[in-house]
Amino acid sequence: MNDEEKSGDSISANIGNVSDRSQVAVGKGITQIQEYGPPPTAEDIAQLQQMFAELKAKIEQEVAPADKEKALERVNELKEAVTAKEPDITTMEYVKNWFGKNVPAVASSVVDLIVNPVVGKFVAAGGKALAATFRARFGL
Repeated sequence: MNDEEKSGDSISANIGNVSDRSQVAVGKGITQIQEYGPPPTAEDIAQLQQMFAELKAKIEQEVAPADKEKALERVNELKEAVTAKEPDITTMEYVKNWFGKNVPAVASSVVDLIVNPVVGKFVAAGGKALAATFRARFGL
């Protein structure tokens, strides 16, 4: 077909692996909007700090010495994941699973922290797509 016989637009796309938090648009005149929740308040941050302090205290009291250091390291990873500019849901899920396998005595406390509405506010600040992934992974 020569140039004179072509009419209209031709749009083609090959899309590979796209992560949970990505968007893809193909076409003409496309507008994408990513909505973000409000940032956590000072009260939210203080409440989250308190929740982590309580979890660490529980680990100090209830976890065997052989597992205590690793458990506290996982809590620090969880805190970093929750408070990151874009919360890291994969790390949150990893930490939850680690406690379930290695220190089941406090696993429910870890889950309670992760699904707490305050953590939800941190995740929502990362955008609707991230919040939807969070809800799906943690059954909320």
